[in-house]
Amino acid sequence: MKLKSVLAAISISLLALVLVIAFTTPAAAQKADKKTITWQEMIAKTAANPQNDADSDYWFDKGALCATYGNDRAAIKYYQKAISLDSNRSGAYFEQGISYGQLDDFDHAITLVNKAIEMEPQNGLYLYGRGRVYLLAGKKDQAMEDFKKAAEFDDEDAQTYLKYVAQQ
Repeated sequence: MKLKSVLAAISISLLALVLVIAFTTPAAAQKADKKTITWQEMIAKTAANPQNDADSDYWFDKGALCATYGNDRAAIKYYQKAISLDSNRSGAYFEQGISYGQLDDFDHAITLVNKAIEMEPQNGLYLYGRGRVYLLAGKKDQAMEDFKKAAEFDDEDAQTYLKYVAQQ
């Protein structure tokens, strides 16, 4: 009987920890989309309608959570749902592309990131992300071009990477 109580307490604690992390850690995807939402707003929104099929934000956030924990296959599906509801959401194209890159499907990745860049050509994060995909694909020259462009748009990650490469 005590073992069941201990297991239940551990399960509840783990669930609480996951919820705290999910609602207090800003997702990289939100940075890409340049839209911030407080954890209180997210909880209220989810409580009001936990599976609002017409809400692109819901599916985008779900994709970001999956990608954060390494489930890029699921993330791709959620980002696609967000895109189907809001085809002007550049961050969803970008994040879906990054997830394809994580799965070594570089052609899909570049196509989707390029779509996001077409929508926001001066977004340094998108250029940096495409550079990372190029780097994973073994296309170092193209990656360096994107890192340089991203650094010109004040992307800190690109600037840091270029400084690191210069020190080598």
